[in-house]
Amino acid sequence: MSHADTRNKFLAVFEGIREELIAHMKSENMPEDAIAWFNENLIYNVPGGKLNRGISVVDSVTILLNRLPTDDEYFKAALLGWCIELLQAFFLVSDDIMDRSISRRGQPCWYRVSDVKGLGKVHNIAINDSCMLEGAIYHILKNHFRRETYYVDLLELFQEVTYKTEMGQLVDQITAPEDNLNIDKYTLSKHTFIVQYKTAYYSFYLSVALAMRMCGVPDAYELNGKTVEPYKEADRILIPMGEFFQVQDDYLDYHGTEAQIGKIGTDIIDGKCSWCVCTALTHGTDMQKQFMFENYGKKGPEQTTREQAVKDMYNDEEGLNIPKRYEEYSKNAIAEINAMIELLPEPGAQDELRDDRLRQDVFRAFLSKITDRTA
Repeated sequence: MSHADTRNKFLAVFEGIREELIAHMKSENMPEDAIAWFNENLIYNVPGGKLNRGISVVDSVTILLNRLPTDDEYFKAALLGWCIELLQAFFLVSDDIMDRSISRRGQPCWYRVSDVKGLGKVHNIAINDSCMLEGAIYHILKNHFRRETYYVDLLELFQEVTYKTEMGQLVDQITAPEDNLNIDKYTLSKHTFIVQYKTAYYSFYLSVALAMRMCGVPDAYELNGKTVEPYKEADRILIPMGEFFQVQDDYLDYHGTEAQIGKIGTDIIDGKCSWCVCTALTHGTDMQKQFMFENYGKKGPEQTTREQAVKDMYNDEEGLNIPKRYEEYSKNAIAEINAMIELLPEPGAQDELRDDRLRQDVFRAFLSKITDRTA
């Protein structure tokens, strides 16, 4: 199946979810304008991205089953995938408000669209809209998985991963407060903590863990005389993979165009604790560091000029040369992640038909989606 066909098949499930959620709103006797508002919230914020997180649930289930899923198995995997996309939408709508971002996925951020601003309560209603996107997750899980033996496992996964992501967002926000920026706090170790909690758990671990629960992968099993703890193995591999993904994202924010990444990069102007600035502060001279203190995250009439000056310093081939450092980092990260995957005990011929054993191909498939990405 082509990438377009895979995406379209997955999108078809979203239409059913949207109709189900709207039908539930009607059953609650919600006013027509509220129903229309929620419908637009869903359409605007949920299906517009690359959908890698959601589709990865289906891909992981297919690999674990070691065969094509049945229609019912596909539907359940896709439902879980769309729950992740709803979670992603909840995070992004909220994050854009906190960061006062301009665009997302090539269109104005939800809190900035004319109808939202037209109410005279800029940002406020978008906060509730984000909460409703999160609430929809648990409505879908209850409707479709309540009778499954792994229902509680699904609830715990979403609740735990959401909490971890919010912890990462907290550290991100207090490390780089807009009204009291101090990049002296920025270190590569602080960056690692933020991205592992803010990005890696929901963007990488969650997709695979949901697929594992759906396929009945237990907390531990014996393989070749060794005890395998598959969820710990998934954490060991996927969290560094998520960190690599976020470093890519940080690099593309400064080095990519809006056409490439679907948004206007604002990390430098916003003073974000990104991999690029942490690397610059780690390896820069005292003069370069002083330059960063004077220009990084400085908003005002000269912010565009200051932003370009920081980019020029990043690009200096005789100086920091962030593109070269990123190239080296990327090469090493991919090699290290592949080495981690190789350490996972692989089911032998006697377990070939079992769908409750973790397989290396689950992680290789995920890694292949983010290697050499440009958006």
